[in-house]
Amino acid sequence: MPTKRRFMQLDVFSHQPLLGNPLAVVIDGDGLDDATMRSFARWTNLSETTFLLSPTSPDADYRVRIFTPRQELPFAGHPSVGSAYAAIEAGLIARGKSALLQECAAGLLPIRVNGEDPQRSIHVQAPHARVHRIDAHLHQILDNALQGHLKDEQVRMVDNGPHWLICNLREASLVRELQPDLPAIAALCKQHGAIGVSVFGREHSQNAAMAVRAFCPADDIPEDPVTGSANAAIMAFLVEQGEQAYGPRYRASQGRELGRDGYVDVARDPANGAITIGGHCAITIRGELDLG
Repeated sequence: MPTKRRFMQLDVFSHQPLLGNPLAVVIDGDGLDDATMRSFARWTNLSETTFLLSPTSPDADYRVRIFTPRQELPFAGHPSVGSAYAAIEAGLIARGKSALLQECAAGLLPIRVNGEDPQRSIHVQAPHARVHRIDAHLHQILDNALQGHLKDEQVRMVDNGPHWLICNLREASLVRELQPDLPAIAALCKQHGAIGVSVFGREHSQNAAMAVRAFCPADDIPEDPVTGSANAAIMAFLVEQGEQAYGPRYRASQGRELGRDGYVDVARDPANGAITIGGHCAITIRGELDLG
């Protein structure tokens, strides 16, 4: 097996480098063992690092494995969007192909490619979400960690691969001003098997309909810049709540508080309920790794 492997680092959910959410992608991942993948993900210290591999399904265009610094994830949004973009740029997928199938631990996920560079956008179908109520004790702990901003019936645990605690704070001003108790969030996420807590509220600007933030301190990520799976989970929350204000398609703003200012396009197919998240990417680094 070769020791030198192609590598890219992208900013996902942004047209511009240094905004959005950074993602490390090892293009030639075949032959790397689990320990090396985990070590490299810890070394990059980004919210996620992905490895592109030969698919095991004859229907898939490629396979991806997704790692945080602490664990492997069955699915994550910005790694799926960025990995598809990197696969196209690396020549693993023919340019101009508009419908892809990504193999990951969550299964085979359809991906739509719109346009060509510099306008290319990638849209991935999230796994089917399961929405669960939480008990009063967890609600109280979470309310305390979020400065007492939670109201009844505004929290759900959403499982769409990772498990998210989704909290509706109603207004973007509360979302943007929030200073959560991160140690408390880390403790409750570890106790309840959640990757993080995501909050959202109505945005009153022309650029986006919703403001979103996501806190993942249990994975050594105090705040994730722009989070695809959390945005997909929020749409699942809205459907479960019967919330009509945002409609079946909207744009979410996330990352501004970290100076990353990203945008996620979220849509739900009225015919089958499938939720997609998507956006643009910018490549910031192209290079080569020697992992021995």
